[in-house]
Amino acid sequence: MEVRLKTQEQAIDGLIRRKLEAAGVRPTRQRVDLGRVIFGAGDWHFTAEMIYQETRTIRFAPTLGTIYNTLNEFARCGLLREIAIYDAKLWYDTKTGPHFHFYREDTEELSDIPDEWLPTIDIPPPDGMRIAAIDVIVRVKKA
Repeated sequence: MEVRLKTQEQAIDGLIRRKLEAAGVRPTRQRVDLGRVIFGAGDWHFTAEMIYQETRTIRFAPTLGTIYNTLNEFARCGLLREIAIYDAKLWYDTKTGPHFHFYREDTEELSDIPDEWLPTIDIPPPDGMRIAAIDVIVRVKKA
């Protein structure tokens, strides 16, 4: 059982390494450890502080500064999407394609708006420009 678990961990680490390398990121041990936490849960939204709490049990737990640096590098290379919320909290999203968000002010939770609810937004860019992204955050709170 333990050997099988070790083999699964090695396979996951290999996938993370290839993902990082494909994005042009050097797959250091700490980046692979953080990649396992970040990308191992599917699509989700998180802050650096959430990752910091999540990684406290890793043998060589990264500092908050290392986490911020790694998240910035992952976002710069297109592995993560940065989402700035108005209360100065920076969120990260593993789903990097176009989509919109709900932000619950009372619980400070970020979630995707279902695709079938999305409006069509057709905004022409200024001359000589192209639209890189349209970010929409719908702020909600309990009625």
